[in-house]
Amino acid sequence: MTAALHAEFLKLRTTRLVAGMTGIAVALTALIGILEAVTAGTGTGMAIPSLATAAGLRDNLASPGFALLIAALLGVVSASGEFRLKTATDTYLDQPRRGRVLAAKAVAAAAGGALLGIAAAAAATGIALGFAASRGFPLALPATTIARYASGTIVGAALLAAAGVGAGSLIRHQVGAIIAVVSWGLVVELVVAATLPSAGRFLPYTAAAMMAGDTNGGGMPQIPRGVIALPYPAAIAVLAAIVVAIAAAATLTTARRDVA
Repeated sequence: MTAALHAEFLKLRTTRLVAGMTGIAVALTALIGILEAVTAGTGTGMAIPSLATAAGLRDNLASPGFALLIAALLGVVSASGEFRLKTATDTYLDQPRRGRVLAAKAVAAAAGGALLGIAAAAAATGIALGFAASRGFPLALPATTIARYASGTIVGAALLAAAGVGAGSLIRHQVGAIIAVVSWGLVVELVVAATLPSAGRFLPYTAAAMMAGDTNGGGMPQIPRGVIALPYPAAIAVLAAIVVAIAAAATLTTARRDVA
């Protein structure tokens, strides 16, 4: 397992995948955060409440919604890239126990996802607090709540990246896997959560986004109305269970399929 972990971390360190995905995540987070902060309290269009209010500051802090989706794609690309670049055969010849390889990939992707989450959370927090301070607003949320949203972004990004590894290993075709994950996050979860709000909070992207501060009827992408956030530990447990379930399915199928 140690050798597999070393190999996977080496792959991430020597490619631009984490840096590139993190850059995209931070850019999108900053764009959304700045647009929300500039229009906050204006009452126009989809403007959030004033940053002087708890609701407005919370909405602005929760701007890394797309960053969470990109974290999942980081895992997808790291796994499916082995098949696109035809390196899967060499990887599994070097480490014949395929379950260990997938576990190592998930751990490495989770670490990369956590770094992405840290960068996105820092961008969102800096923008929200910076705009609030520049306008002379008092801090409308406790520091512990702000820290919880930031940690929710980090943990959510790490677990979604690990889940992405399982999805990429199951689907294998990189473009197909990316389309599937994006469609799940932006379409399937939205439809399911809007139809069955009580079940929606158990969906992976929704659970992670609500850990990061998104609320029902808000967020970017939007969380459907009526969805109530899971308690923080429960959300982590749900995401971890999803990671394990997808990894188990990927391990079973990978062990039975030709990797060439």
